Amino acid sequence: MDVLSDVVAAMRIGVPRSARVEWPAPWGQRFASAPGSAGFQVVLRGSCWVIPPQGEPFPVGAGDVLFFPHGHGYALADSPQSPVAEPKCDPYAEAELFASASMEGSGPVTVTLCGGYRLDSSRAHPLLQGLPAMIHLPATVGRDSELRAAVELLGKEIGDPRPGADLVVAALLDMLLLYILRAWFEGSMEHCAVQGWAAALADPAIGAALEAVHRDPAHPWTVESLGRRAGLSRAAFSRRFTHFVGQPPLTYVTWWRLGTAARMLRDSDAALSEIAGAVGYGSEFAFAGAFKREYGMAPGRYRRLGCPPTGRAPAGAGPR
Repeated sequence: MDVLSDVVAAMRIGVPRSARVEWPAPWGQRFASAPGSAGFQVVLRGSCWVIPPQGEPFPVGAGDVLFFPHGHGYALADSPQSPVAEPKCDPYAEAELFASASMEGSGPVTVTLCGGYRLDSSRAHPLLQGLPAMIHLPATVGRDSELRAAVELLGKEIGDPRPGADLVVAALLDMLLLYILRAWFEGSMEHCAVQGWAAALADPAIGAALEAVHRDPAHPWTVESLGRRAGLSRAAFSRRFTHFVGQPPLTYVTWWRLGTAARMLRDSDAALSEIAGAVGYGSEFAFAGAFKREYGMAPGRYRRLGCPPTGRAPAGAGPR
């Protein structure tokens, strides 16, 4: 995997949720804060207003995409003056991968596509930590064509599900998350606003080192060998990596190895010895000791519990 795909695969757990909703005016709906998740809204037809917790309401139109990487709450309405209804349920308590709904009313209809992803709060990656509370990607002719295509396909599949819809919708939701992040990073680089972990991905030297670690976490990496991958001296590489990533190179290597191991424990039946070897530990004993220091429990217990809300996040997400 490339680094961005790898990070998203590691962060997202469980099944994402999505819904296509028709809103006849007048209407207003609050969407509750959902820590440990990331959510999106897409306007498929019509227009509405976004009412953030702080700041002034602003309008969005057909094709606009909103992404909330930290699960912060917000509201949508046909007008800033419309009453806003409180949330009626936890969307993650619903069993369906996707659903369609039509609200009561007789005014002009706005159609939205909303959804969310459960994230592993015990492995909060600086990739998301460095993003703003809300990302607005306006519909622009000729821009982000892959994102627009995924939105259109997702809206059609949910609005008129056919055989195989579960598989198609799940794949499109994964694509949508990646396309949103890609569009944000590429737009930031174009405006010279890229910083933090996004800047690490954009930096050729540090990006090459991250790619090497993610591609082969079992390799016996050293600062020197990673520096060679980056084309920098040991000292220059260490300074540059720490500046962008927020922690020293080998600290990140260990953190990524153990996060990869946690994902294997959660998602596979691989033996502990196999997992230990896959992430660079010479013995099951050494792996178990390192895992317990990071997660506060033995690998076997972690596997039995599934995905416990423990573990340390990496120490920082951007320039010092």
